[in-house]
Amino acid sequence: MSLIEARDWGWRHAGRRDWAVRDLNLTVEPGERVLLLGPSGAGKTTLLLALAGVLGPSSDGMEAGRLLVDGQHPTRRIGQVGLVQQDPAAQVVLSRVGDDVAFGCENLGVPASQIWPRVHRAMAAVDLDVALSHRTDELSGGQQQRLALAGALAMHDEPSVGRPQLLLLDEPTANLDPAGVAQLRAVIGNLVADRSTGLVVVEHRVDIWLDIIDRVIVLGRGGGVVADGAPGAVFADRGDELARQGVWVPGIPLPVARRDRPTTPDRDLALRGVDLSIGYLAELPVREHLDIGIPAGLCTVITGPNGVGKSTLALTLAGLLPQLSGRVVASSKLVPSPINMRQRRLVKRHEKARRVRNISNAQSLWRAKIPHSAAFPGDVALTDPHIWTSTQLLTRLGTVFQQPEHQFVTSQVREELAVALRALRRPSASITARVDELLALLHLDHLADANPFTLSGGEMRRLSVGTVLATSPAVVVLDEPTFGQDRATWCDLARLIGQVIDDGGTVVGVTHDQTFIDVMGQHRIEMGTI
Repeated sequence: MSLIEARDWGWRHAGRRDWAVRDLNLTVEPGERVLLLGPSGAGKTTLLLALAGVLGPSSDGMEAGRLLVDGQHPTRRIGQVGLVQQDPAAQVVLSRVGDDVAFGCENLGVPASQIWPRVHRAMAAVDLDVALSHRTDELSGGQQQRLALAGALAMHDEPSVGRPQLLLLDEPTANLDPAGVAQLRAVIGNLVADRSTGLVVVEHRVDIWLDIIDRVIVLGRGGGVVADGAPGAVFADRGDELARQGVWVPGIPLPVARRDRPTTPDRDLALRGVDLSIGYLAELPVREHLDIGIPAGLCTVITGPNGVGKSTLALTLAGLLPQLSGRVVASSKLVPSPINMRQRRLVKRHEKARRVRNISNAQSLWRAKIPHSAAFPGDVALTDPHIWTSTQLLTRLGTVFQQPEHQFVTSQVREELAVALRALRRPSASITARVDELLALLHLDHLADANPFTLSGGEMRRLSVGTVLATSPAVVVLDEPTFGQDRATWCDLARLIGQVIDDGGTVVGVTHDQTFIDVMGQHRIEMGTI
């Protein structure tokens, strides 16, 4: 009996006209290892969710044809298939790390005496070096990825009660640092070595998996399977064709020129952090005493291990997360004119303090009346972005969050792209033209009327980037901008970001994507070394 069998299978999400997957015919045998590829929007994630039994009730959508796992409909195998989703935050169930890793084992009926040893082994295998009692909502994106992987590995730990026969991984390395990627690759390789566990992995980093997998299956954007076979044969025979369709094919260069690195080190700074302490709680700073400079007119990449504070730094520099101490200073070219009473008062206090001869007295005077972040001598008032209003930020500092759905506020893709433009009171005709332009550039025009929360992970990421680029901010801060992108959409995003730089803008990208670092990175901040 085949482990997976699909016969003319398809799925259409509720409220959508187009099928996410259709006319799918394939079989996967027990113990087989499959790399599932295809352009963004081809239905890879939908297929994995269906195989895990997550899709099923008629309210979720419409199913066609037949899809079986070990001879049964997947909804009858819930809990018997290990799944690591594309968005690790969506998989967090419980508030403490240890409990969350143990959750799958408990559902499988694993004896209590075996659960906690499994939890410890799984966390060690993915290098999730936090206490069992650590809160899951305090993990970084990469740590959440490790948490999801640990939960799946604990279910597959050793032959025991209800051990799953199928492991499904959806972009499992997307948020991991290089060391974490290598470690995950080794762990999964050991797990599937005895052929007792089948593997289906969706991944754009194809090279990582080539020596593990037996077979490549490529889904077409229009439906069905467009290529199926041994990796070497598929890439040799169909590589150029697949690359044109958006598939990441090893060895085929990208049609995007590498950005020039500056030859002179001295450049104006768009943003700088002075003696920064960053974090969410004063008693638990993530990093302290950071001195950071973001050169104007370049693409700066922020890199480093998971959990080191990259996203926290980006949010702090972008004016969205107040620093615990120290200063964030924006270029005088970015500083807005005061538009409300609070900002006008700050300017008056600044001018008063500048007239005080004794600088230490001036600092004491300021700190007694205004936030520390705004109180420093010799700089223009309102240089700290945390003092700016949301409208002032729109055209100065735009931020794309690590989890794109956290910034969606409407129920339609088209409207999502128009939100910021409406806030700026742009003319209606101008808004329509800009939104149509972005829909085409981001390959989202066929989804203009769709709900943003029903998009694939890659489509969500492109939409989140578009919502920020809509207002053409002077500085764009992007957290994992290329997550979930196929080859074609990756190139399109790189060109869009390059255009921002060519137009005189500044880009900050938090990323683990080595290709993005190589092609786009003109200045680098390595958080692991500062």
